[in-house]
Amino acid sequence: MTGLPRRLLQAVVVLWAAFTVSFVILYLLPGDAVLAKLGASEGGLTASAADLTRERAAYGLDDPLLVQYGKRLLAALHGDFGRSITTGENATSLVLNALPSTLAIAGLGLLFAVLFGGSVAVLSTYTRSRWLSQALSTLPPLGNSLPTFWVGLMLIQVFSFQLGLVPALGSSGFASLVLPAVTLALPTGAVIGQVLAKSLRTQLSEPYVEIVLAKGASRARVHFGHALRNAALPALTLVGVVTGTLLAGSVVTESVFSRDGIGRVTATAVGSQDIPVVQAVIVLAALFFVTINLVVDLLYPVLDPRVRTVARV
Repeated sequence: MTGLPRRLLQAVVVLWAAFTVSFVILYLLPGDAVLAKLGASEGGLTASAADLTRERAAYGLDDPLLVQYGKRLLAALHGDFGRSITTGENATSLVLNALPSTLAIAGLGLLFAVLFGGSVAVLSTYTRSRWLSQALSTLPPLGNSLPTFWVGLMLIQVFSFQLGLVPALGSSGFASLVLPAVTLALPTGAVIGQVLAKSLRTQLSEPYVEIVLAKGASRARVHFGHALRNAALPALTLVGVVTGTLLAGSVVTESVFSRDGIGRVTATAVGSQDIPVVQAVIVLAALFFVTINLVVDLLYPVLDPRVRTVARV
């Protein structure tokens, strides 16, 4: 099995593994989601044993573990992750309703990351100024080392409180997307910039560069038309990997900026051990990850025909 069918099979295996591992981990964690829902007072549990039994039966938590796994897996194949133990809402609908807000900052963050990382990598390898090249080369490691929550707080302090350019909190309008997207973009763009810069330097040292220059091609044409195209493959692979981390990073970012989205839903669900909602988020993130990587795999032959040739061999 080769090509697209093999990649689709791998995607299915990844989704199954994400569901299974999350199911096992969530059930191994101490605590009880039903107890968290019904609550306890300082003097003890406020609900009766009959209430607990009824609630567990309503959510299928009284079945043996393997039976619960089988039922949940079968339902998940139809897009049904059950009802939220905390609110009683459909877990799938709860997550999907929060998705657009998160995709907005993740998409804009990815755009900023590619622009930031790509610009730094190209300029640092193209400029003839040694000090400028070194200064630009220090930006990716610096951006990768800064904690996300600290970056978000600093951006709020400078651009919202001091300059008043964009709102600090909330989910209304395009302006509210800018700071969260920049916060997500800095570490992601830093990694992209590091990989692309190293790949560009490797390509520029290849013998074909001297041959193209000897044929009369300009330095700019060699850099942007030949070296950059060949160097883009490792960076493209990395984009497929780090794109999945944008959803994970949204948990912290949306908390810092008080935004509605997957991050807030996840934080609330984890805190209350709301298993259906947590599993819906995890499988959605895995689906997002495998889809992006599948698209990246399909783009390889477009950027480099040699990939198509090797695959045929």
